[in-house]
Amino acid sequence: MTALDRTPATDRILRPWQDPALPVADRVEALLEEMTLEEKIGQLGSRWIGNDMQDEQVAQPEDDTGTHNVAPMQDVFAAAGTVPFEESVRHGLGHLTRVFGSTPVTAAEGAAEVVRLQHEVVKHSRLGIPALVHEECLTGFTTYGATVYPTAIAWGATFDPGLVERMASAIGRDMRAVGVHQGLSPVLDVVRDYRWGRVEETLGEDPYLVAMLGSAYVRGLEKAGVIATLKHFAGYSASRAARNHGPVPMGRRELMDMILPTFETAIAEGGARSVMNSYCDLDGVPSVADPWLLTEVLREEWGFTGTVVSDYWAVAFLATMHQVAADAEDAGVQALSAGIDVELPDTLGFGQHLADRVRRGELPEALIDRAARRLLTQKIELGLLDPDWTPEKSVAESETVDLDSAGNRELARELAERSVVLLDAGAALPLLGEGRPELRRVAVVGPCADDPRTFMGCYSFPNHVLPRYPRLGLGVEARDLLDALRAELPDVEIVHERGCDWRDADRSGFADATRAARESDLCVAVVGDLAGMFGQGTSGEGCDAEDLRLPGVQEDLLTELAATGTPVVVVVVSGRPYALGDVHDNAAALVQAFMPGQEGGAAIAGVLSGRVQPCGKLPVQIPRSHGGQPGTYLQPPLGADSHGISNLDPSPLFPFGYGASYTTFEIGELEISATEVPTDGEFTVSVRVRNTGPRAGEEVVQLYLHDLLAQVTRPVRQLTGFARVRLEPGESARATFTVHTDRTAFTGRDLRRVVEPGDLDVLVGTSASDLPCRGRVRLTGPLRHVGRGRRLVTPVEVTPVGVTPAPGAGATRQGGSDGGQS
Repeated sequence: MTALDRTPATDRILRPWQDPALPVADRVEALLEEMTLEEKIGQLGSRWIGNDMQDEQVAQPEDDTGTHNVAPMQDVFAAAGTVPFEESVRHGLGHLTRVFGSTPVTAAEGAAEVVRLQHEVVKHSRLGIPALVHEECLTGFTTYGATVYPTAIAWGATFDPGLVERMASAIGRDMRAVGVHQGLSPVLDVVRDYRWGRVEETLGEDPYLVAMLGSAYVRGLEKAGVIATLKHFAGYSASRAARNHGPVPMGRRELMDMILPTFETAIAEGGARSVMNSYCDLDGVPSVADPWLLTEVLREEWGFTGTVVSDYWAVAFLATMHQVAADAEDAGVQALSAGIDVELPDTLGFGQHLADRVRRGELPEALIDRAARRLLTQKIELGLLDPDWTPEKSVAESETVDLDSAGNRELARELAERSVVLLDAGAALPLLGEGRPELRRVAVVGPCADDPRTFMGCYSFPNHVLPRYPRLGLGVEARDLLDALRAELPDVEIVHERGCDWRDADRSGFADATRAARESDLCVAVVGDLAGMFGQGTSGEGCDAEDLRLPGVQEDLLTELAATGTPVVVVVVSGRPYALGDVHDNAAALVQAFMPGQEGGAAIAGVLSGRVQPCGKLPVQIPRSHGGQPGTYLQPPLGADSHGISNLDPSPLFPFGYGASYTTFEIGELEISATEVPTDGEFTVSVRVRNTGPRAGEEVVQLYLHDLLAQVTRPVRQLTGFARVRLEPGESARATFTVHTDRTAFTGRDLRRVVEPGDLDVLVGTSASDLPCRGRVRLTGPLRHVGRGRRLVTPVEVTPVGVTPAPGAGATRQGGSDGGQS
């Protein structure tokens, strides 16, 4: 039979791959046996219909004169876009790219387009295999009218895996309801240089924090039936001089200890089913063509069985940017051989030329089968090949889909409030409360005061797509901080002057701003970033910074405001940490908000007034000075304080893990279960935390370890566990961490991961620099090699002091695979 009858009755008989009673693997093999070589190759490609974002999405390579040479990429895009859709799917299609995320469409319009395109894919291909639909979801579902949650760096500031998982579940439910199968998130890059534009997309600078929150996001998305995609694998955040797409001169040991554990944990603990490559090259080898990374580490060492998808145009970049491939076809062979399974966002290198190469003996067909098998497995797992699947059934009734529901907004509000970090309350905060001075007039100034876009990341739909559609506004309801303060302080006269823009040098507004401040009881100065793409913002993809000064003339504005004599409360709304040493010296109070999403205005206003108890913690340090680029807190001895050997002081203004509150906490009574532990054993670390202040609040108890003597240099301290604890005034609780010796492992000189005998300092406190509880454990016995299956998580239980919990109740387990918290 040369063609298959498509009637429902014969489908069940003639198509074993459609039989849900058969094991998935058997269905996949039956389908592969039926497919032609061309049809297998068709599954490895994708198509982006209606993409009008090419000029803004992709930075063009420079020619040898240093000017942008757009011709190579224009040729690539032209080749991808001129083939009629029905022709491009003749042999089948792997993915449909961003049906919702490219232009402003309603949920109903997008769902209708998904149905239409799926009908086209099924109709024009012999086997009628539907495509996967993928979308961006870094700050929520990136589509018109969907809730804009805080950026990932703000999730990092919550130190709250359970909340991140709930948010991801909500995002996944919305996406699944309109026919989306795969989300391109979370970003698991660990921050190595604050100047990098994509810091806002990360979860912070500590591998364990990133791993725990990233795994929580993965669990939430996957439980909703959406494939989570880990990105960017690997090393992207460590580019030379923090330049986007820049080369990464990182050794494998540092890569294995600082960058790779986040991905390994999200696969092992979160259950991620997809990985996306990094644009960068690692020591001269582009990640998209690196078999060591994509096959040896990911597949053979970690046991990953999902799909590896290319970052957008990364395959073609092997020819046009990295210049290690002769053309797009050669690039496709290199990427496929290394371990890329699906090319996004359009089919360029994974086209039908691969069939010719197979037939000429230049490419093993087994590589085609390998990639197709992985993608077809996911299509079957998602139900796309079940006999009752139809394009219409893949989407919900349009009237039932609310992408900005009250529940979503409540989650966005909770995340925003928990992410705001009080750096210094000074004498000015909170603004309201018993004993506070009466405020009659408050001046609100700064470029981030009257524009809610400053609360949103570069991959939020309002900043990613809607700048090309200015008449549509934001697509969601979002209050700026100026309006939020007017609602928060109804009895106070609020006056507003912008003062300056985000990044230009225009000081013409300084006079009005300083006059408003001088005539007021208090000034709230709101400074920071506006996210954009490729130089269109001060933060975001392709918006890297030369140094860590506040952009433009914002710091000059703050200096002049301080000179008025009016107390100035500085609120920094940004996607990266800026150097705030001079700002702090002149501020009456200082608050950091990492792009807190559409509910950010009310969240910040609530923290300023005192209605919201601040509980955010820094997932990155706040540097002291602009110029000497400080490293992250994870430094070996020579990267930390050199005690005068260098004239530069690397110590931060505010350390990793820091965050103040309107109450106070005391941590003490350290207990360690054993002073000597075998290298294959475990020990517990317990401390008591007490709320010693006047208000209920939350503290994040943080456990750090320091290896005193090792065969390679080790960080002076490294986060090993954390627990968020909520306490009423006077209440106490014990946080007990269970530390397996696997958690002390590191990559040795021979590039094998080892647990080494020797002494460990145990440090517990509330930030990387405030660690009042200190003890020591000695690991005894032989050096032990560890690998796949090692413990990646430090479980922690929080138990109220003075309360004996019933069996199975009363204690909250944190930091483990459930991602819960007290």
